[in-house]
Amino acid sequence: MKKDLKLHTALLCALLVLLCACGEGETPVSSAIVTSSPVPVGTYEAPPFAGSSFDPDAAEGNEQVLIDLSHIEEGYLGVSATSDSRLKFQVLKDEEKYNYDMENDGTPSIFPLQSGDGTYVFRVMENIVDKKYAAIYETSAQVVLSDEFQPYLRPSDYSNYSEDSACVAKAAELAAAANSQVDVIESIYAFVTKNVTYDREKAETVQSGYLPVPDETLSTGKGICFDYASLAAAMLRSQGIPTKIVFGYVSPRDVYHAWNMFYTEETGWTVVKFTAEDDSWIRLDLTFAANGRDAKFIGDGGNYAEVYHY
Repeated sequence: MKKDLKLHTALLCALLVLLCACGEGETPVSSAIVTSSPVPVGTYEAPPFAGSSFDPDAAEGNEQVLIDLSHIEEGYLGVSATSDSRLKFQVLKDEEKYNYDMENDGTPSIFPLQSGDGTYVFRVMENIVDKKYAAIYETSAQVVLSDEFQPYLRPSDYSNYSEDSACVAKAAELAAAANSQVDVIESIYAFVTKNVTYDREKAETVQSGYLPVPDETLSTGKGICFDYASLAAAMLRSQGIPTKIVFGYVSPRDVYHAWNMFYTEETGWTVVKFTAEDDSWIRLDLTFAANGRDAKFIGDGGNYAEVYHY
């Protein structure tokens, strides 16, 4: 018995010597076993990344303007123009009209085709005097979308991101433990509302024509309603969830505001006092949720007057 005890003690001492001899910075196997925890892995699989691009070789136009219509089935088009004056891009379909500010140095812009199938008219407008603009190029196209969600699955000027964007990486990280689209939405929603605060100074000084940069909102952790909506759209779209950026008015004060709507076939959860119903668009207002608006202000959605979708 004494021999067995001595042998056991010797073996234990030898083991301690080996563990203490581990090089600096190395983690003993026994320590790793104690401190590590399994990383949850969900079953949700995002579809392939849906990007957008401007192809000058496929574009039509004149010496000032190029319009790329080669991606209209995918719900967007690209425009590039040069001028010494301010430029606007106008999109018309039936009774709907969208006017956009655009760069005048040839930088391409991407705009959604959010008015569904049909005949569109596109105009690049140049400022001539005061607030008056004249068309320097006009064309039209018959649009047939591959599906109605295409305009809300891709980057555009209003939600500008790429497959390499930090916000896309963060969305993928948050989605890694998800088992459904609802799980993805919940995770992204919780992250944005916790990590982005409303920038009141920016709200008081922002200029007409302002466009958000989702990665900038992510890194600074602050923004105005447009920044919230743009970041949420980038993160959700990158994970294959159709998401609108909506502009409109919110009563009772008729505040001009930006928010999101997402689409999912899944049901059974509530966010910002809105219940996700089967096969329908749902309003998702990150700005109010992140800044403590109560249910009376948010209401049941009846106090939101939608004007534009992007």
